[in-house]
Amino acid sequence: MKILVVGGGGREHAIVWKIARNPSVKKIYCAPGNGGISKIAECVPIKAMDIDSVVKFSKEKGIDLVVVSPDDPLAAGMVDALNSSGIRAFGPVKNSAMIESSKAFAKNLMKKYGIPTADFQVYDNPAEALKYLKNCRYPSVIKADGLALGKGVIIAQSYEEAEKAVHEIMDDKIFGESGSRIVIEEYLTGKEVTVLAFTDGKTLIPMVSSQDHKKAYDGDLGPNTGGMGALSPSKYFTDELMETSMNSIFIPTMEAMNKEGRTFKGVLYFGLMITKDGPRVLEYNARFGDPEAQAVLPRLKTDIVDIFNAIIDEKLHTVNIEWEQRASVCVVAASEGYPGKYSTGFEINGIDDAEKYEDVIVFHAGTKYENGKYYTAGGRVLGVTALDDTLELAVNKAYRGMKRIRFENMFYRKDIGLR
Repeated sequence: MKILVVGGGGREHAIVWKIARNPSVKKIYCAPGNGGISKIAECVPIKAMDIDSVVKFSKEKGIDLVVVSPDDPLAAGMVDALNSSGIRAFGPVKNSAMIESSKAFAKNLMKKYGIPTADFQVYDNPAEALKYLKNCRYPSVIKADGLALGKGVIIAQSYEEAEKAVHEIMDDKIFGESGSRIVIEEYLTGKEVTVLAFTDGKTLIPMVSSQDHKKAYDGDLGPNTGGMGALSPSKYFTDELMETSMNSIFIPTMEAMNKEGRTFKGVLYFGLMITKDGPRVLEYNARFGDPEAQAVLPRLKTDIVDIFNAIIDEKLHTVNIEWEQRASVCVVAASEGYPGKYSTGFEINGIDDAEKYEDVIVFHAGTKYENGKYYTAGGRVLGVTALDDTLELAVNKAYRGMKRIRFENMFYRKDIGLR
């Protein structure tokens, strides 16, 4: 079997790493991939958004399965294009990926089908948005409607901050056309939890729970990032909450998408807030989270290729998905300045030393490999993942591994898994 994975970050490294454990997979390609992925797959210089080139490459190489991982190509219809060319592809089609690519669509879907979420308003006119915000309760959450690399959310503590956010998103277009429309939400309090789920539109099987750490700095301070670390399982997501979420959120979402003619086949990401009134949906994603995938996939015991194929064939109910009982933690090493401006091209040392610890895996997010050396090539550079019998042991092991890694302008949070 020949498989192509589309994408080039830490999530894609984790997916490629998992696929490589299937003995029937003879060749893995990754487009565009990164330095770490190049050690276990052949990286090809095709950008993740180049749909035509991905289709052409897949035909030329006789690819048996394409795994479309990032949000942008899913929203742009890469799976549709592959399917139309007779190529098996894993991931939701364009009209299903809209559950992530439009926050307004997602919120209206939840409202229509009674799926618990924060109260909200949608605006495509800045003046109307500001009029509403003048009489709003603060803090208030302001979101760009479209995709924004996980950074399109601003929590405004006052009208002045909200006014600035509206102008930046809608007038200055700091998130591009994703900010042509905004969603203003009630601010929810509680504990955030992520639950990824496999679904073929008929069956939905949740994965083990996880928690992401979005803020750049210790103590959950600083700007939002794509994620500075993750742990699994969540400390707060009990079996009772899982049952509640299945009945009130997970299954109803799958059924709502079916009723809308948008059957979702792939990985559905539920970002939840556990409030005093129960779980509420903060956001949906149409794919594996990053860095949640780096914490969750090492715990997956069942072959991931079998799961992907079962979802494509709508036979997920035939697969028994099993998980490691051990805990896992992923700590992200980033370039100083991320999520703002940062420099790249610095040599990375110590990756092999970190992986000498038992059950420590270093996933590459933004690296390149040249002349036998790794160099930084992104904002998030590496994710050090560790598994152990308890969360505390996994945290300690991940940080032991992280301390072996060095590159200029490196920073990482010191409290992943401790909050």
